[in-house]
Amino acid sequence: MADNSFPTVPLSIPNTEQHLRLVSTSLNNTINGKLNSTGEITLTNSSTTSVLTDARIGGNSVILLMPITNNAANANIHFTNIGDGTATLNHGSGSSTRTFKYVIIG
Repeated sequence: MADNSFPTVPLSIPNTEQHLRLVSTSLNNTINGKLNSTGEITLTNSSTTSVLTDARIGGNSVILLMPITNNAANANIHFTNIGDGTATLNHGSGSSTRTFKYVIIG
């Protein structure tokens, strides 16, 4: 799940002014790229698949990866079985740590 925690907004609260302030803060955070849709995954060593488990993944999700370790930069990855909170990453087998940050859209 997200390794950040930007505030979410309840659908309604009795204090309209406070609710509008929360909505405005959340919208401004979104405009500035502050989203709760990121996480981190390390590929499974000595395997050709790794499973990303994240409740935000659905059948229409797009998952973008950013390598954050040197060995991850050379990984060739494609996704299968995307939906219902998981996605399978297919990759070459390796023995070095290959870690990525990810963002889920949709």
